[in-house]
Amino acid sequence: MAASKEPFEIRGTIDVVNGHRILRLEQESSDLLSSRGQVAVDLLGDFAGHTIVIDPDGRRGHWLDLESVQAPVIDGEVGQQIQLSVQPSSTWPETTVPSDLADALDQASDLDETWVRLTPMARWEWVRWVGATKNPDTRQRRVEVSISKLRDGKRRPCCFDLSSCTNPELAKGGKLAE
Repeated sequence: MAASKEPFEIRGTIDVVNGHRILRLEQESSDLLSSRGQVAVDLLGDFAGHTIVIDPDGRRGHWLDLESVQAPVIDGEVGQQIQLSVQPSSTWPETTVPSDLADALDQASDLDETWVRLTPMARWEWVRWVGATKNPDTRQRRVEVSISKLRDGKRRPCCFDLSSCTNPELAKGGKLAE
């Protein structure tokens, strides 16, 4: 895993998982990243000015959501190889807080300062943990537990595998679908 702030190249193949366009990184590219979990990188070259978060696939690899609001438009057909110039980002972009968690945070006005004082990466972890289920009852329970744990001073969700793929539309058992 890379620890340097120097630019490097990552390569992957465009794929579609359950109707969702992604870029599956080659293992060699994933190995260059600084973590088995999420990694924030600054895009260089044609896509300079974009900071994106590369997600773990649950298999010691990574993937990029090509439909993310943070990702630039990357054209290409399924099966096409893409190479991107990147460097580790010194800042994390803000995540989009889903409406159920945002509503719960709005109702818990005592947590306004707590939520703001969390790092952007910690906010990403809460959002990923809440969203890592297809079951609406489990999701609602996670929203409630998030509020409770934040009130107890916890800054991150407990017992959460940061290297798992947490998009329930694309993963099963924490692993990105093949």
